[in-house]
Amino acid sequence: MDKADEYKRFPTVTSDMLRHRKERPRRAKMLMRDFIEDSLYNPSYGYFSKQVVIFTPGEPFDFNSLPDEATFHAELGNRYTAFEDALDEKEPNETRQLWHTPTELFRPYYGEAIARYLVANYKLSLYPYHDLLIYEMGAGNGTLMLNILDYIRSEDPEVYARTKFRVIEITTALASLQANQLQRNAESRGHADKVQIINKSIFDWNEYVSSPCFFLAMEVFDNFAHDVIRYDPVTEEPLQGSALVDNDGDFFEFYSRDLDPVAARYLQVRNAACSARNYNHPLRGSKFLRNMRSQLPLAPNLSKPEYIPTRLMNFFDVLRDYFPAHRLVTSDFHALPDAVEGVNAPVVQTRWQRRTVPVRTPLVHQGFFDILFPTDFGVMEDVYRAITGKLTRVMTHEDFFKRWAYVEDTQTKNGENPLLSWYKNASVMITV
Repeated sequence: MDKADEYKRFPTVTSDMLRHRKERPRRAKMLMRDFIEDSLYNPSYGYFSKQVVIFTPGEPFDFNSLPDEATFHAELGNRYTAFEDALDEKEPNETRQLWHTPTELFRPYYGEAIARYLVANYKLSLYPYHDLLIYEMGAGNGTLMLNILDYIRSEDPEVYARTKFRVIEITTALASLQANQLQRNAESRGHADKVQIINKSIFDWNEYVSSPCFFLAMEVFDNFAHDVIRYDPVTEEPLQGSALVDNDGDFFEFYSRDLDPVAARYLQVRNAACSARNYNHPLRGSKFLRNMRSQLPLAPNLSKPEYIPTRLMNFFDVLRDYFPAHRLVTSDFHALPDAVEGVNAPVVQTRWQRRTVPVRTPLVHQGFFDILFPTDFGVMEDVYRAITGKLTRVMTHEDFFKRWAYVEDTQTKNGENPLLSWYKNASVMITV
């Protein structure tokens, strides 16, 4: 169907403009990052606002008593089933969106490793002149926070006396959960006076924090909205993608040569910061061969899509402007299976009758699909350095936890270690 006339007539909206809407938009167009942001975070119908349940396995796993990783996998499956059975007894739901985090699977050992890193670096350069101020963005059930505070109180009471923990949570439902359950747990464990929960998007942040602080962003980058770019294979000119929602609620994709300022700035920053880096890009390879292919019959007139992390760039802006003395600690996926077509393309998936169902496009019914992106940590390290002026170090998830975790705690009887082997596709980036 030719939707060009509707694309000209329909108004352009943003995720901010849709924030107070109760129903999904129709007869409108928006940039891809706004479509993704609205799909994931709209307070009324967004994925994280209405659909998500975070799996908690109950008692921590006794890894030392398990024969091997296969047994751990089987035990995890049993606990998943029991967890969802209990939820279905209260309210059956065939579309329940359930997911887990390494914090929950490997508690308390995962949080203790993060705590060791924080305390060691705090004592190295900040103690006793400053408090240990920790911000965590997207804290889920609050498990990581509680594990960190438990460890610091147990192992270093003097540092614990100087510790403050602030959670920044965009999702009102999770913030309410944290404010009730997490504050209740913090109070029962004696941490209540250490904790503050701030229900706000990091992109709405307007408080200047001059004190040195550690900023935790664990598995947060993957759900930051991206823009989509395709390139003219001959002129190499970038075109920016938008989503059109018609009167029936169907989606159509359009590309324009007029880049909005955010996408244009990202490309400029990346070009300047990564000039010495051979990163993945749709136009990599021989320009001569690309021109030859473009002249073949039925050849596409645009490159395959590239998804650029414009929202992540905005996050670095916030750190630079409002947290000038921060030290970032972040972990996320550098590769994801079953992604849609394109460079740095997302995985788009939902759950139906307890089974994960991947699909082939991010243009899906808003709020029912997780849209998660891999992070090119080489490029992001350069972009972060260019924006904030700070130095960084990137390492694999395995290398970080080999250094900071007591790996014996998560080792099975045959010597296998799920904490080190289960997240081979994840990396850690820290400010040094």
